[in-house]
Amino acid sequence: MSAFMSAFASLVGSLADLLQPLFQTASTAAAIILFTALVRLAVHPLSRAAARGQKARSRLQPQIAEIRKKHGKNPERMQKAIMELHAAEKVSPLSGCLPSLLQMPAFFLLYHLFSSGSIGGEPNALLSHDLLGAPLGGRWHDALAHGGLFGGQGLVYLGLFVIVAAVATFSYGRTKRQMAANPMMPAAGPDGQPVPGMGAMTKLIPLLSFFTLITVAVVPLAAALYVVTTTTWTAVERAWLYRDMPVAGGAMATAA
Repeated sequence: MSAFMSAFASLVGSLADLLQPLFQTASTAAAIILFTALVRLAVHPLSRAAARGQKARSRLQPQIAEIRKKHGKNPERMQKAIMELHAAEKVSPLSGCLPSLLQMPAFFLLYHLFSSGSIGGEPNALLSHDLLGAPLGGRWHDALAHGGLFGGQGLVYLGLFVIVAAVATFSYGRTKRQMAANPMMPAAGPDGQPVPGMGAMTKLIPLLSFFTLITVAVVPLAAALYVVTTTTWTAVERAWLYRDMPVAGGAMATAA
């Protein structure tokens, strides 16, 4: 693990050296943003596949409703028929989770890298780097202790909070409109009955973007930059990939 973290630290350092002529003292922060973009580019094909899967699941809702109506008294037959329908249409119910799951290791790598005082037995030189005076290994409470909410470091976090809040508001509105225009059948258990609590979970889904604010506030600034960058990327990517899905209150966008 130590050797792996040393290699990762070298990668971040190399990217920072590459960007130093353009970004000067903010080159390490820029390197983290570039690293995030490279991760997102790597998982973009999976995001496209997830988008195709969600669109397919949306189109299958009338057929699933018919299956549940037809086999409501035979849960096993109903589940088998739904699985056969998904298989025939080449739709995986779990495809939408893969892009998020594959990004988690990158986030934890950055979190660990900028939370460790030493890497490979040597002092972690990356902790001396900052973004506009805010240490990349520091957290929001550290910024508040050095100048308060509107101090130099505090303003860096306020800028990140503003970006996250704007992206979350955009995502919330779009998700609400899409869920209204494309209502999904509630998940059912083996008995064919809706899973308890799924209704509340469905209402909570559009609000999940706002929880990013908490993450940004408690993780090292380097990891917060990763979160803000990937959240913004996700919002733009989803707006593009789902542009041909109907949105409540608006017209059908031009299909790809």
